[in-house]
Amino acid sequence: MDIKFTQRLSYKQARLTVLVGFILGALLSVIQIGIDYAIVDQTIDRQMRSLLEISHNPASRIAYNIDAELAKELTLGLLQSESITAARLTDNNGNILASVQRPRLESSYRFISDILFNAQRQYEDPLFLSHMPDDRLGTLQLTVDTFAIGNRFLRRAEITLASGFLRTALLTALLLGFFYVMLTKPLNRVIRALSNSDPHQPKPARLDYPPGHEHDEIGVLVKVANQQFISMATEIQQRRSAENRLTEYLGELENIVSARTTELKASNTRLSMSNEELEKARRTALDMAQARASFLANMSHEIRTPLNGLLGMIALSLDSPLNAEQRQQLSIAHDSGKVLVELLNDILDLSKFDAGQLELERIPFDLGALIEDTANLLSQNAAPSVELTCLIDPHFPALVLGDPTRVRQIVSNLLSNALKFTRFGRVDVRLYTRPGGVRIEVSDTGIGIAQEAQVKIFQPFTQAGAGITRQFGGTGLGLALTNNLCEAMQGRLSISSEAGFGSQFYADLPLMAHSPAHVPPLLRGQVALIGHAGSGLAELLLDVLPLWGIDYQRYDLGADLAGITPDLVITDSLDCLFGLRPGIQAPILLVTAYGNFLPTEQATALMPLQQQARPLARNALYQALRRSLVGDEPTALDSLANRRKAQRRARILLVEDNPVNQLVAKGMLSKLGCEVTVAAHGGEALSELEKSEFDLVLMDCNMPVMDGYEASRQIRRSGRWPQLPIVALTANAMPEERERCRAAGMSDYLSKPFRREELVMLIDQWVPE
Repeated sequence: MDIKFTQRLSYKQARLTVLVGFILGALLSVIQIGIDYAIVDQTIDRQMRSLLEISHNPASRIAYNIDAELAKELTLGLLQSESITAARLTDNNGNILASVQRPRLESSYRFISDILFNAQRQYEDPLFLSHMPDDRLGTLQLTVDTFAIGNRFLRRAEITLASGFLRTALLTALLLGFFYVMLTKPLNRVIRALSNSDPHQPKPARLDYPPGHEHDEIGVLVKVANQQFISMATEIQQRRSAENRLTEYLGELENIVSARTTELKASNTRLSMSNEELEKARRTALDMAQARASFLANMSHEIRTPLNGLLGMIALSLDSPLNAEQRQQLSIAHDSGKVLVELLNDILDLSKFDAGQLELERIPFDLGALIEDTANLLSQNAAPSVELTCLIDPHFPALVLGDPTRVRQIVSNLLSNALKFTRFGRVDVRLYTRPGGVRIEVSDTGIGIAQEAQVKIFQPFTQAGAGITRQFGGTGLGLALTNNLCEAMQGRLSISSEAGFGSQFYADLPLMAHSPAHVPPLLRGQVALIGHAGSGLAELLLDVLPLWGIDYQRYDLGADLAGITPDLVITDSLDCLFGLRPGIQAPILLVTAYGNFLPTEQATALMPLQQQARPLARNALYQALRRSLVGDEPTALDSLANRRKAQRRARILLVEDNPVNQLVAKGMLSKLGCEVTVAAHGGEALSELEKSEFDLVLMDCNMPVMDGYEASRQIRRSGRWPQLPIVALTANAMPEERERCRAAGMSDYLSKPFRREELVMLIDQWVPE
């Protein structure tokens, strides 16, 4: 019988040869296609990057001018490219200036093109002007459909592969003819004999040797075939037995697979139910988070509005003539109101951490002066027998880079805790540099914290023990907020404490130096300290006086001072103070606790005498030394300038609907020498602007008739007052409120309740001299 064409030896021989050639040709074709693919893939990115570079400057200027019409023309022009299917131009607030798109092309080649080049590619270009590279103006986004370029690539690849296949087919035909003549024809006779034999017969088949081929390869083939017939008969019997066993195993396996499939379906059903429950829980959590944010915003507004009136009226009352008892009562009420404001701020800051909305500044500021100012403000909370000292490394940089507001919160919280829990001894605030930043250390000799309580001390609403809340008060928010602030700045807050032996808190913050340490002009003279060697005052003077060129000597209390002639005597003890006169005629600098200044009669008897409250700031110490050693005093011209600065004349338009808040703001501004005009809503504000000129507008946000946002937008759209500062006054202290005010065209933001010092800073910033 004839052998099939595909089974002939000549065909197989030709196929092997052709296969080698085909593999080599296909490999070369694939390499060529791969190189072409890489070039095309890079061409897409290069073309789009070039298009973005060409469009960068026009798009930046459009985003800078916020011109929606030009933005539309630019995006439509970009859409003319065959590869671009969508273009979008947004400003720096995420608002869409223009967005265009068109449907993509469809083809039978798209599926392959999408696999090779991705169906779409997104390109973004942050927009900025060349002279303002750090100010991002918006984003130009392009969506690219790669099919236009991918289709051409696939056409070229198709031609390359087709030509390779054609060459292979031609080579196959030539080799088939050659091998048939050389091999197939001589073997046909043997093949027919092998085809007619039946190896499945009970008696193994046997082939005869073709004449003339007993000893060549064909004869060897016949001999081997006869041997194989015998082996095949035995192997067939064994294979039949194995097939029977395999059939049994397949039946068992089918039963196992069926059982496993049933179990898997049940598991999938349970998993689907769990996914539905998780999705429901997620939606519930999102609704709760939204409700909490809304509640916090409303709570902030509703609490801050009456607090602003309360604190403002108390502050105005404190400026009026009062007896000592009335002044003390109003001061206590004012301090209690400030505690409420701080507690409200802590709660809102914690909510910002939870929502991931806390924003940090990075500006240069004087960290040493910030710590001294904060300690000075909190010194009134120190017990009379507690010595509060600021110990700042004399070589500490004059300015560092960071967020001064958040750093002040850290220092204030740590120092408030130290003063609250310390009744005797010392509270020290130390500041020095460390590798990679700075360290703020607050140490005290207070009640300390047990080891088991230190683990949870940084958790919100947690204190060291229930007795702490009953004895000292507090909410447990301060340390949690401080720890969160340190972590937000990529820093770390740590503690070292032992119950009954005080505490040390270490705030390590990555604040880089911006300006080197300031070295004041050197002084000359001799200064004597009368006090304990372990006092904070002694440590402060030992650090700074030698660097300022002053000879410094300390004497214990009760020491014999006969014969000493210093240029200045410094002491913090009232016991030795009255024994210094008349033996020592040098000026005296008395450092006392907050509110413990000597009465006028006693101070007059000790003249020349200067009095400073603890903690003694470096600048205050230097000025006291200069007055005593050099004799510098403020000139009359300086005093006049200071009085003029305190009484800034400014025409201010106050837009406020709440009568109490009107009285508070108007009273504060009037005491600063400002001329105030009041408007009850935005409509009245626009009318007042038409009548008169103003230097500054203080704009409440939530008002009837026309709110502050709409009024600000109309002022800016009119173009008549482009340089007029508008400062928002709002009881909503949530972070999104600040952005909403800026979007409405307001220049600055001040949350209620505000202090007179904040108003002074606003006037100094926005109203020129």
